[in-house]
Amino acid sequence: EDDKYLSSNNPCDGIPQVGMVFGNAPCTGICLASSMPMNGSCMSYGCIGYVPENTCQCNDKCLHYGDCCSDYSAVCLPQNTSSHRSHKAPLTPFSSGSGIFGHPSASAQYPAHPGFTLMLVEEFDSPIDLDADPIWTWSDGGLVEGKQRFVQESIKFEDGKMIIEMSSTPPLHAQSCSHAEAAMLLNYSGSSGEIRTKHNMFRYGRYEVRMKAPRVQPSNPYVDGNFIATMFVFRDGKFKHWREIDFEITGDSSGSVSTNVITGENVSKFSEEMDNSKTYNATFNVRADFHTYAFEWLPDRITWFVDGEVIREEKLGDVPIPELPGKIMMNLWMYDNRAMFGGKEISNDRLPMHSEYDWFRFYKWDGDAQYPCADMGDQCLTEDDKYLSSNNPCDGIPQVG
Repeated sequence: EDDKYLSSNNPCDGIPQVGMVFGNAPCTGICLASSMPMNGSCMSYGCIGYVPENTCQCNDKCLHYGDCCSDYSAVCLPQNTSSHRSHKAPLTPFSSGSGIFGHPSASAQYPAHPGFTLMLVEEFDSPIDLDADPIWTWSDGGLVEGKQRFVQESIKFEDGKMIIEMSSTPPLHAQSCSHAEAAMLLNYSGSSGEIRTKHNMFRYGRYEVRMKAPRVQPSNPYVDGNFIATMFVFRDGKFKHWREIDFEITGDSSGSVSTNVITGENVSKFSEEMDNSKTYNATFNVRADFHTYAFEWLPDRITWFVDGEVIREEKLGDVPIPELPGKIMMNLWMYDNRAMFGGKEISNDRLPMHSEYDWFRFYKWDGDAQYPCADMGDQCLTEDDKYLSSNNPCDGIPQVG
């Protein structure tokens, strides 16, 4: 009995508080854990989005950032599954046997291009789950010469469009190391977004996007500034094979459209010798309305189009033509204060800026028997294709190399 005297440790341990304290009854507090939700729990907060004021989080990103409340799995995840990230969305063909992947429209009649077969369509009519989608994901990288770190939250889906927002909001929870970028990414003052396909498996074909570049200032599409809004194909640039074919709409002028093809072997940074860029000055305002930008990539040439008109063609021998598959990417960023690319009038920039994407299409070249993999999986990839291929800590792709 003496061993049991005033032996309870806390209100929840189930041990009777036996004895008197100088003739008075001892404290017998209420066990909140068993009778009502406590602060700092998903039971009290609910399974909601990110709330900075909360001491822990109860949203689907907390597993990535390591700030989940202790009861997150029990309260917010479906039972009989270890994590929502193990579920993958099914591939969605356009119609039975059509072979079109992504999220096409059931009512659309898509244009045909001789020698090419439509394989991937994104209409952006509904949000894409970039953690669960079998084809698309997000980048946790950024450009060393840029001012923004890429975060998933900057990729939005609204009113049948994909919107990439570039803002002065610091990248919350970002780590200095990145899956998508080899360099350490430190001290970024803002954030933006980059959507990309998961694997290096897109090669010869026709790539099309209908997009509108951001306005430097909301009320006037003619004010020039600094930004780079893109659609391109890219393969691991740093340390091994750099392969890139670009459309880059920049803030230099209201009609500034840049095209480029870049190749490099075992390089750690960009050099002028790799550059094959040319600028096209459109007669329309790229910030005022949507326009269609496309390129056809074949083994012996690359042709760039704007609204169906050829604006540039390069043949093998004039420039190096990439021969390795890469990832489809779309992003928005601005240069650092040196403004060495993207427009000299960087002081005019007013954030946030938004680039808008109406749709994206990929037509596979009929002469390529290897890429992409037949079911948009990864079975056709070589070991070299998988080199440093992870995009973010949540994509489930091993970072090999």
